[in-house]
Amino acid sequence: MLNIVILAAGMGKRMRSDLPKVLHTLAGKPMLQHVLDTARQLDPARIVVVVGHGAERVQAACAGQADVRFALQQPQHGTGHAVMQAAPLLLDDAADSVTLVLYGDVPLVQPDTLRRLLAAAGDGMAVLTEHLDDPTGYGRIVRDGEGRIRAIVEHKDAAPEQLAINEVNTGILAAPTARLKQWLARIGNDNAQQEYYLTDAVGLAVADGVAVGAANPDASWETLGVNSRVQQAELERVWQREQARRLLEAGVTLADPARFDLRGTLACGRDVYIDVGCVFEGRVELADGVHVGPHCVLRDVSLGAGARVEAYSHLDQAQAGEQARIGPYARLRPGAQLGARSHIGNFVEIKNSRLGEDSKANHLAYVGDADVGARVNIGAGTITCNYDGVNKHRTVIEDDAFIGSDTQLVAPVRVGRGATLGAGTTLTSDAPAERLTLSRARQATVESWRRPAKKS
Repeated sequence: MLNIVILAAGMGKRMRSDLPKVLHTLAGKPMLQHVLDTARQLDPARIVVVVGHGAERVQAACAGQADVRFALQQPQHGTGHAVMQAAPLLLDDAADSVTLVLYGDVPLVQPDTLRRLLAAAGDGMAVLTEHLDDPTGYGRIVRDGEGRIRAIVEHKDAAPEQLAINEVNTGILAAPTARLKQWLARIGNDNAQQEYYLTDAVGLAVADGVAVGAANPDASWETLGVNSRVQQAELERVWQREQARRLLEAGVTLADPARFDLRGTLACGRDVYIDVGCVFEGRVELADGVHVGPHCVLRDVSLGAGARVEAYSHLDQAQAGEQARIGPYARLRPGAQLGARSHIGNFVEIKNSRLGEDSKANHLAYVGDADVGARVNIGAGTITCNYDGVNKHRTVIEDDAFIGSDTQLVAPVRVGRGATLGAGTTLTSDAPAERLTLSRARQATVESWRRPAKKS
């Protein structure tokens, strides 16, 4: 049985922000949410988040996550004190109950690393450690002559010979739940900070004859914490490079991995090309051969095989079929669904509308709340007038229709199959199939008119 405690009570003074530190984002998601998502991959019986500074905001950010319980640490007197507040919520009625302690401002620790840590704990305790060239500020791992962990000494309390140790504590540990509760009750605050250090539980475990094991992360960035805006920005780039690396290894072409941002999940087929400056949010799916031009933003988007998105296009909650062409400077808003081989050109906006196969709106058009059939041509300057100030109304354009430039379709209205609307038409009634419909004032020339002239 696994309990997971996530410490998220700190103020984060160096962030210089009213927002609780753990709610600052990394790759578009609060740091705490990264840790929660990782925790769930371990299938825990209970998750407890220890809150303190900005507790209400942190709890509100976790709304809808029914598996999360909260413990309040107020005031904050160290990591040991934080876990003490969570202790009454931990399940310890099973002999194999283990508690894993994580940190809300250490967002990138990976599930495989934590599984190794739990395996290293066995029936005892285990800590996640690292070897650093510069261990300044970190608690040191003190081992005996046989290499067994005997204690963790905080930097401010370390003797000169201990400061020379480069194996450091990351703060992440796993321990038997029942024993952990006993050790927490025995931790004191006789130290430079007058705080209750969770690391003191290691020495207590050793004193009780409990073996203390260790595990190491696969990558050093897994245990990097965030205490300032600078560290947040640095870790953002570290994580983006890691995500870019994974995509490159999967066969995706990135024009420049250093100019790429993934703030969600990105599933790619074979031979996908992504140009510089693109941002992917939510869940994005790119089928085989998709090409995304420079400086595009895609949020919750699915593109079919061979689809192409040209520069500076913005796609939000939209779908496009195979060989679709979008942009440059196009905008697909929520509910846009483009059929195979459809074309959406520059400065065209599509919202809550379906376009059939081979239909085109190549420039300067707005199509909202519309059902557009196959092989329809929508001319430049065309708009669907879908909103009356209170309600939205739908426009239906059937297969093979031709909509002339600068046309306004005042919904609700239907354009029949194969119909043609003349340029400049304002359509307020249905247009019959296979006919030309237009509304246009008769052209006239005023022979007596003269252009006014400025007086010299």
